[in-house]
Amino acid sequence: MRTPLTRRDLLRGTSILAASALVPNAYALFGAKSKSSSSPIRLGIASYTFRQFDQAHLIDFMHQIKTPLLNLKDVHLPMTPATDVPKRAAEYRAAGLKLTAAGTIYFPKDEDEDIRQKFEYVKAAGIPIIVGSPTHESIGRVESFVKKYDIKLAIHNHGTEDKQWPSPHDILKVIGNMDKRIGCCVDLGHAMRAGDDLPTTLREVGPRIFDIHMKDLADPHKKESQCDVGDGVMPVRKIFEALIEMKYPGNVDLEYEINGADPLPGVLKSFAFMRKTLVEMGYKSYTV
Repeated sequence: MRTPLTRRDLLRGTSILAASALVPNAYALFGAKSKSSSSPIRLGIASYTFRQFDQAHLIDFMHQIKTPLLNLKDVHLPMTPATDVPKRAAEYRAAGLKLTAAGTIYFPKDEDEDIRQKFEYVKAAGIPIIVGSPTHESIGRVESFVKKYDIKLAIHNHGTEDKQWPSPHDILKVIGNMDKRIGCCVDLGHAMRAGDDLPTTLREVGPRIFDIHMKDLADPHKKESQCDVGDGVMPVRKIFEALIEMKYPGNVDLEYEINGADPLPGVLKSFAFMRKTLVEMGYKSYTV
């Protein structure tokens, strides 16, 4: 992990200031005539976005982005030592953040002890959803832990190179008759690369969507073409329209996988685009 920057370093960074200028007053964007006081779209962050930064910087970044909704990766909430997990989770909540999901957490072993450890970790953190990736062999055993712990499992699709879950449709084929607390974390970029028509896919997955990871691609077939949201071909407005039509109750979490050493400018730009899209749809603000 890189040496953490100080808050003063961050505030002095010209690239960050330039990106922040895109949203000099995020709420000023919401002065347009609106359909209602707020959009039902809930914009959050997958903390993998800031994987090269520590907890203090993650909290600072969340405040700058102006969203409390956080899908925590274990780099920011380590599984061990287990005794530290409740304390670390409480520190995020004390900073005004809401821990909406944990993961991506992998379940490569069809073994009780390996699976139990991960469910105990999420339980100790008080988090209601695991964004996870079991194997086809382990998913039956994982289902038994979903029932025992009453923690939802949102299986994350990872595109064409993922032999287990390329698309949300591949997830649905397996979980159709399983416990209703097992569903999908639809990664929109990976689903696009797998050939999905995204608004149609979202409607088909319907109530089994527990979380969404947002990203954008310059080329719908190339993982390496990821770009700031709004600069690519992701049909953001159509996605929002489908989710609102469905009355989707979960979050749309930006998972920004590029520019790992300096992601904040692109994150701010991506949020500015998504918020501007909601304004253009007639919403005054967004739900948190």
